[in-house]
Amino acid sequence: MSGTPSGYKAVSRLYNALMTGLVLTLVTQKDAEAARRFVFTHFRRQHLEKFRDGLTKLGLDHLPDAVKCAQYHYFSNALGGVKTEYMPESDRKAWVRYPPPRWIWSGAAICGIPREVNEAMLHGWHGHNGVTLGNPRLGFVCTGETVNGDPGLEGYYIEYDKDIAPDERVRFVHHEHAPPFDPARAPALDSASWPEERLLKVERSYAMEYVRSMLPSMVELFGAEEAAHLVGRTARLIGLQYYDECASLLGVGGHSASDFARMLGALAASQGEAVQIDGGTVTQTGFRLMYGVTNAHAMFDAWNALWTGMLAVHNRALKIAVERHGEHIVWRIEP
Repeated sequence: MSGTPSGYKAVSRLYNALMTGLVLTLVTQKDAEAARRFVFTHFRRQHLEKFRDGLTKLGLDHLPDAVKCAQYHYFSNALGGVKTEYMPESDRKAWVRYPPPRWIWSGAAICGIPREVNEAMLHGWHGHNGVTLGNPRLGFVCTGETVNGDPGLEGYYIEYDKDIAPDERVRFVHHEHAPPFDPARAPALDSASWPEERLLKVERSYAMEYVRSMLPSMVELFGAEEAAHLVGRTARLIGLQYYDECASLLGVGGHSASDFARMLGALAASQGEAVQIDGGTVTQTGFRLMYGVTNAHAMFDAWNALWTGMLAVHNRALKIAVERHGEHIVWRIEP
C-alpha cells in the first residue's frame, strides 16, 4: 500500500493541528511559561538538526550570512506549504516575512497564543543562526508579529559592525516595516516546476518533522509521564476534531471496522510506512516517523491517541487494540 496526494494532505493537516494544539494545551493546562519553554526547545532542536544540512541542500552555502539565512527561511518554509516572502537590501541585511494565515497557529488558534510563546520560536531558531555559522555579528530584528495584530511576522537578518551580546541576537522594534515583496524578483527553486503530488509529499514531511521534534522535546522538559499525559490529551482532541476532514480527504464514507482500518492504513502509508490491511486489522512493519527519535517508545501511546480519538467519531461502538513489538505494530479494530 502506498501513499496518495489526499493522504499526504490529511497527514499534513493532522500533524499541523497536533503541533498547534499541543502549544494551546500547555498554555491552558499549565501556563504560558511552559508553552514558551516548549516552543524554544522544539525550535532549537529543529535548528540544530536541520539548519546546516538545509543550507547545503538548498545550495545557499556560498551566499553572505544574512542573505543565506533569510533565503533559507524563505525556501524551507515555502516548500512546507507556508506563505513566505523574501526581500534583500544588501549583502548584510535581508528580510523574511510570513504573511497570514500563519501555518503554525492555524485558524482561530492564533487568538490563544501569547506574545512570548510566539517570540520563543525566534529565540530558538532565528537568533541561533549566527552562532551556528560562527558569525558573532549576525542577528535578527523582528519588526512585526501576527499574534500582536500586525499584518504578518516579519524581520530581517543583519550583520552588525561589531560582535553582539547573546541578548542582542534577537531584537524587537516597532518603528520599522518590511519593504514590499516583488515575486518577480524573488529567487526560485526547481520546486516551482514540481508536480502537485511531489509538493504535497514535501509538505507532509515538513509536518511530520514537527512531530519528530515535538515528542523528545516534551520528554526533556516535563518527564515521560507528564509529557505523555499532555501529548495524549492533545492527540485525542485533535483526532476527534479532524476525523471528518481526514475521512473526507480519504473517501471514507462507511462506519465499519474495516472502513476505519482502511483509513488508518491510508494515513500510515501516506507517512511512508509499510502497511498491510486485512479486514479490521492494520499491520505496520517499521516506524519511519520515529526513526532515530529518542524516547519515542515512551510517547507511543500518547501519539496513538490520535487514532483512538478518530475512532470515537467514526463509530463509538468500536475499540482499538494495539500490539507493538519493537517497530512491528498491529492495530485491531473490533467491537
